Amino acid sequence: MEDRTLCYFVSDVHLGLDVKDPEGRERRFVEFLRSIPASRTRALYMLGDIWDFWYEYRDVVPKGYVAVFAALEDLMSAGVEVCFFPGNHDIWCYHYFESLGIRVLSQPYVTEISGKVFCLGHGDGLGPGMCGYKVMRWVFHNKVFQWLFSLVHPRIAFWLGTTWSRNSRLARNVKYQFKGESEPLYKYADAFGRWRNVDYFIFGHYHTPVDMEMPSGARLLLLDDWMDRSDYLYFNGISVLGGHSPNTEK
Repeated sequence: MEDRTLCYFVSDVHLGLDVKDPEGRERRFVEFLRSIPASRTRALYMLGDIWDFWYEYRDVVPKGYVAVFAALEDLMSAGVEVCFFPGNHDIWCYHYFESLGIRVLSQPYVTEISGKVFCLGHGDGLGPGMCGYKVMRWVFHNKVFQWLFSLVHPRIAFWLGTTWSRNSRLARNVKYQFKGESEPLYKYADAFGRWRNVDYFIFGHYHTPVDMEMPSGARLLLLDDWMDRSDYLYFNGISVLGGHSPNTEK
């Protein structure tokens, strides 16, 4: 039996967002999942915003994504641990993912893989400042507000969610420019790395690829979104490498 030395990291696929060929984007994501060599893979970490809008009621979940869940089920059946971090678009997952066998994690999540220490998460709200965003994030995560929203009819709730997404920066195709050392996330990773040994910080959320060395010697890696290409990272037991494939369906 082959050693399971591989780990994969992916973020910001935004399944369901009705821009730039959503059907093609979902197909590319399924192809990526099917391409993972399950017999050699330890874990797949989905770092948030895999879905552009996800809200679970007790008896209602978003329709579709059958091929995605089938591919994830096949990976888990083959012994791959599939982990999911709620992002800022797919926060509202409660029990459905876990009922499928997917492990739902909260950021920052620290784990050791083949002797290397990883700090993982979606990346939103980490670091100093961003007070307005952090208040909104607190509201979205608050159990009382979630319960109140669950009283809204699913048809209205999903209309509100998809309308919000269509007005987002991602839907307007505005690319974020990561500001390096002045970014709150960089400051967060810098402070975190001063009191705890970390080899890799891996996040999504910013929709732009970043690979920076921290003062501690750790690498800060940010994943790109899936609007124009299939972006992922993988750890081969020695180092983290990038994997990209162009979107040929434009």
